[in-house]
Amino acid sequence: MIDKAAPDFTLPATGERNVTLSAQRGNKVVLYFYPKDSTPGCTTESQQFRDLHEEFVKAGCVVFGISRDSIRSHENFKAKQALPFELLSDQDETVCTLFGVMKLKNMYGKQVRGIERSTFVIDAAGVLRHEWRGVKVPGHAQAVLDFVRSI
Repeated sequence: MIDKAAPDFTLPATGERNVTLSAQRGNKVVLYFYPKDSTPGCTTESQQFRDLHEEFVKAGCVVFGISRDSIRSHENFKAKQALPFELLSDQDETVCTLFGVMKLKNMYGKQVRGIERSTFVIDAAGVLRHEWRGVKVPGHAQAVLDFVRSI
């Protein structure tokens, strides 16, 4: 998928709106897929993107978090963490499937399908420029910002 047009999609978002990827042309876009609202790793990751948000904006970039949680869950998570960007709800896993982030994971000894923590950077022309899969949270948002500044 790298150096190819990112697959277009429209998803419901916080703020009572829908977000269409192709409508973001002219801006760089970060899509970070995370497993679940209000869990420790996802909270830390979202806080790191929040804390660097002004730097992303200065770099001409919009940030969206995506999970399978409902808009109601997203609104609560966004408010509690004071996130300055929208969260997108992919309850039917359409966009998760487009980006290949659904994986079998082990949880308490059981295999469960879930989102593999992944981040994608799309340039202002809508071309996928970089992806991180199996993300480890510490320092990740800064690494994404460094890459965004390089394109």
